[in-house]
Amino acid sequence: MSDRGWRLFSFEQAVADWAAQARRIAVPLTRDETLHRDWLRCGGTWFVGVNLLPNDETAQLQGGPALSGAAIDHLRDTGLMAPLDRAQVSVIYPGYPKKSSAESDAAFRFRRDRDAAHVDGLLPEGPLKRRYLREPHAFVLGLPLNDSTASPMVIWEGSHEIMRAAFAARLDGIDPQTWSGEDLTDTYHAARKRCFERCQRIEIRARPGEAYLIHRLALHGVAPWREGETAPPEGRMIAYFRPELRDIAQWLA
Repeated sequence: MSDRGWRLFSFEQAVADWAAQARRIAVPLTRDETLHRDWLRCGGTWFVGVNLLPNDETAQLQGGPALSGAAIDHLRDTGLMAPLDRAQVSVIYPGYPKKSSAESDAAFRFRRDRDAAHVDGLLPEGPLKRRYLREPHAFVLGLPLNDSTASPMVIWEGSHEIMRAAFAARLDGIDPQTWSGEDLTDTYHAARKRCFERCQRIEIRARPGEAYLIHRLALHGVAPWREGETAPPEGRMIAYFRPELRDIAQWLA
């Protein structure tokens, strides 16, 4: 994890049981017309579903178990564990990505050709899409909710160290409590370019019962849905936990 910026945890029945319960709750929500208006993107090929699952801070859902297993144990053992947020349910449909009316040609090409690569928590704001650290996540924990070969998570292995060095230099001497007001766009774009040049692009393929952990500073994205890839009728469905750090100063730790 410390070297690569990600780790895949092997199948565990307890994780599979949690994923099955989460899928039973998530599928009807992703078909709700009101939620579609809020969360459907990319010409109807991506349901974003941020904080969609009604879980508690242990990831427990009504009628089901709390989330347990090696990934949770690892987070606790390394001191990374934080109260979990309500999980995002990200659903990809055949044809992803299609261009949306709100997306520029350049943005669409980047999504299609570079997997919409990003570091979580650096939000684009304003007409010029300047990047600010608005959501300093502790980690990203991915849990597949169904069997699918389509649109896997993509990570640039080792990119977290390139990002850490770049942001540490940019924020050196600045009070962490003011980091959220710093425009990090130029630093981020330059570091992202170095990641593309130096880091290996890895597709993380997992099934229900497995889990993967991604470093909060790692460059990652989602691959396009390629010809011949498959998913159940509800689409490729993955739950993500991305709790925020209590102390923003830990973001570069």
